[in-house]
Parts: sequence; structure tokens; C-alpha cells
Amino acid sequence: MSQKELIMPKMGESIMEATILKWLKKEGDSVGVDEAVLEIATDKVDSEVPSPFAGTITKILFNEGDVVQIGKAIAIISGEGGQTIVSAPVTETPAKQEVVVQSPVETKVKEVVSAAGSTGGDRFYSPLVLNIAREEGISMSELERIPGTGKDNRVTKSDILNYVQNRGTQQAQTTTREVVQTEAPVAKKEEPVVTQSSSVTGNADIREMDRMRKLIADHMVMSKRTSPHVTSYVEVDMTPIVEWRNRIKDKFEKREGQKITFTPIFVEALAKAIKDLPGINVSVDGYNVIYKKDINIGMAAALPTGNLIVPVIKNADRMNLVGLTMAVNDFAARARANKLKPEEIQEGTFTLTNVGSFGSLMGTPIINQPQVAILAVGAIKKRPVVLETPQGDVIAIRHMMFMSMSYDHRVVDGMLGGTFLKRVADYLESFDTTREI
Repeated sequence: MSQKELIMPKMGESIMEATILKWLKKEGDSVGVDEAVLEIATDKVDSEVPSPFAGTITKILFNEGDVVQIGKAIAIISGEGGQTIVSAPVTETPAKQEVVVQSPVETKVKEVVSAAGSTGGDRFYSPLVLNIAREEGISMSELERIPGTGKDNRVTKSDILNYVQNRGTQQAQTTTREVVQTEAPVAKKEEPVVTQSSSVTGNADIREMDRMRKLIADHMVMSKRTSPHVTSYVEVDMTPIVEWRNRIKDKFEKREGQKITFTPIFVEALAKAIKDLPGINVSVDGYNVIYKKDINIGMAAALPTGNLIVPVIKNADRMNLVGLTMAVNDFAARARANKLKPEEIQEGTFTLTNVGSFGSLMGTPIINQPQVAILAVGAIKKRPVVLETPQGDVIAIRHMMFMSMSYDHRVVDGMLGGTFLKRVADYLESFDTTREI
């Protein structure tokens, strides 16, 4: 009987570990090809891991709640045959195999892991935690003093980010305690640990964030800490697009069985502007700027829980408006049903968020790392506007919308940021209202 290893799959280029949420099979259970074996979670997405082969689960190597590095065996599956086969670590989910180029950041993480292993300590640190420690200049001895809230006192991403945020205060308190102990050893006394907390008074209901909200919170804090945010604004006359959509929407829905919203029109304008100004379609690695040749636009979508997820329209510049409409509607529907695949929320190069869908006129969005810009569209409202005509200025009722864009001032200055935002507005205002789709 042959034995094969079920490997923890790679769920994205920057993801180095995943947490086992739930085993859907137990030892002794049979499993078919592509049948789900367990549920895992990363800081990007929850996903089921299918088996790439049929057989019987003879050994489960990790428990629920364990954090497992990508490429490690998580279970042994036995099948018919006469030899033992150890499968090679996969670099993508079984449904989609592709070559993964190791980035400089991943190389540095492995170097840190190696260095950590040489210290002789028996406390486990995930590659993500070690990478944050390296970037923040936290030594191994300092890392070992950080209290952990994970399994077996493991330091989690939240633990180290909270430590970094309060590091100056904690170091000052440590220094003060050392001075007091040096000068007056006889007055040795246990001091209370000072932590940040909110004052809770009156009638209140305290609820812990769910796992996804915790990950979103950590990601937002990391983004603000990583990128110096600047936000620019522009006002767009959407009247031609509104009138065009009102004219064709019933015909389009009858023909395609799909509603056409404003979102695919925004995505189309963004893709055109990115082709004109590719300096906005980049990411940053230290002092290197990585120019992305693919235009992959993420669209923030609301989940039933109130959390947000960002499915990515790959190669948006190669799709026509019908194709973009189908992609937008499909992603929005499957996001609400929590049926997005891991690869569908990866590799975004620019993000669009619609704050207007909640009634807001404008917003100051936070960059979706490792991207360098995010564009927000506000609600479309009728307003009196001054128009210039050959006969002179007139006041007319127009459908107006504010757009805002936050960008990383390390690599996107005001000229590029402002020019790009205005270019998107120009494409929207010059929309061809005679086009048929």
C-alpha cells in the first residue's frame, strides 16, 4: 500500500503559514480526489484544502489551531499500490499548479528562520513574526520576552504588532524599573503591568472581534505604519454615464441576464489610466520599486458579516465592458455567499472601493498592501453646477460624484497621484454614450 503526504498548499506569494481551523476528515476516513479534507485560514482568506489523490487518511500530523508552515506535510494518505511515495511540496492549491518565484522578502524570512533556529531556544516563531521582528529591529532576546497569546504561548502577529506599537513606552518602563532596582534593591516590589485599555463605563456590551475582523484590523494598522498616506480628491460629472446606463440597462439585462452597475465602468476607466501612467501600478520592496506588468484590479466587496474582502479582476485591461460586468457581478455574488477561491483574492495591483454604496460622499481609504494606491468613489448626487457654454455660463442640474485616492508617498508624489486621479475622471467624463454593448 502506497503512502502519500498531503502538503499545506501555498495560498499567495506573501503567505508563509496557515492555521488549521477544522479537520473535515479523521484518521481512518476515506477520501476521494478533490474531496475537502480540512479548513485552513491565512491573513488573506479561509479555504478548504482538497486531496489531490484518493485513499484513506492514516495519520493526521497537526491539530486544529496549529499554525503550519507552507510546504509541510499535514497528513498521510494511504492508497492501493506496493510502494511508499512521498510527494514533493506543492506551491499552489491542488486545483491550480504554477511556478512560484521566490521574492527577496521570502528569502530574508528564511534567513531569519535559520538564525532563530541557531539560538537554541525551544519557542516556536512563525516566519511572519520573525519577518516583522527583523523589519522592526527586534532582537531574539527581546522577542523571547514578548508575551504570547497563541497556542503554547506562541507569539502571534497581533502580539508582535501590539508590542511594536507600545514598544517605546514598554522600554521606558523597563529602564525605569531597572534603575529603581539598582538604586534600592531592598525595596524590591512587584510592579503592575501597564497596558492600553479603553474605559468601560455605564451600560456596555463587550464583544471580541471575530477572526477575520482581527486580521483586517492588523492589516490596516500595518498599512498605515508602512506607507505615508496622502489623499487627493476630484469631482466628476457622471451625467452622461448615468443617462447612458438608464437607457441601456433594461435591454442589457434582458439580453445577458445580468444587471449593469457603475462598477465595471469605473474598472474600465482605471485600467485605461493605469496603462497611461504605469507608475501607479507598483509595489515597494525596501528601496526597490517593482513595476507590475499585469493590471489586476481588486474590488472591495462587503460580506454578510460586515467584513470586507477584495476579489481581484485579473488582466482587467484585456476585458470589454460586458466581460467586466460579468466578472464584477460574479465576484460580488460569490463574496456574499463566502464562495470565493483563494487565488481570486490574490495578486491585485490596484484597489477600487465604493464608499458611495453606503451613502458617503467621499472617503479616505487605507492602501491595500503591498499596493501603493487605492481609489474610492462616492455617492452620485444631483447638484446645481456651473457649466461653460458658447453662450456663457449657466447653472444646470448634474449628476456629480467625488472620487478620492490615497497613495503611498514613498513612491507616488503629488504630481503622479493628482494626474492619475484626474486621468480617471477624464475617462469617465468623456465616456462614449453612443456605444452599444
